[in-house]
Amino acid sequence: MTDNAFVHQSSYVDENVTIGAGTKIWHFCHIMPEARIGMNCTIGQNVCIGSGVSIGNGCKIQNNVSIYTGVTLEDDVFCGPSMVFTNVYNPRAHVPRMDEARPTLVKRGASLGANCTIVCGVTIGAYAFVGAGSVVTRDVPEHALVYGNPARQHGRVCSCGEILPADLRCLVCGAAYTPEGLALRRI
Repeated sequence: MTDNAFVHQSSYVDENVTIGAGTKIWHFCHIMPEARIGMNCTIGQNVCIGSGVSIGNGCKIQNNVSIYTGVTLEDDVFCGPSMVFTNVYNPRAHVPRMDEARPTLVKRGASLGANCTIVCGVTIGAYAFVGAGSVVTRDVPEHALVYGNPARQHGRVCSCGEILPADLRCLVCGAAYTPEGLALRRI
């Protein structure tokens, strides 16, 4: 752990954890062994980060989020309050299945709204936006706006987070995009 990180005294950081400079870990958190947290992250109150989890630079994880083993967050990911990651697809209390944990990848700049659920084994594309309360059961394309239960695509969003109009030119920051399959390429 770097000397330039802040960890509140009520939080527990286990051995063999990497925490980048400028990161702040607030009240009642638990960071488990082998977790890697990048620079300039904000980890809100009552967050649990599981063993081996990788969190990129500049991530913001709001209160009451558990990030389980098998989850990877790239840089600048936002996890809204009380959102949920799962790590076993068909859990049973009486059947041990941690060796069946499915990896989940959240790519750069994606936002996961408050109280959404991300079912394990999916990839959330770069700059995608998952609406509050949604249940994501399959991969989300980059720049996609998804919401509902199950989450379905209802539009596209700019890297600044604004909904893109039909011409794919952001009305707020002016960025313009062109479709490339399910993805967008900034022009």
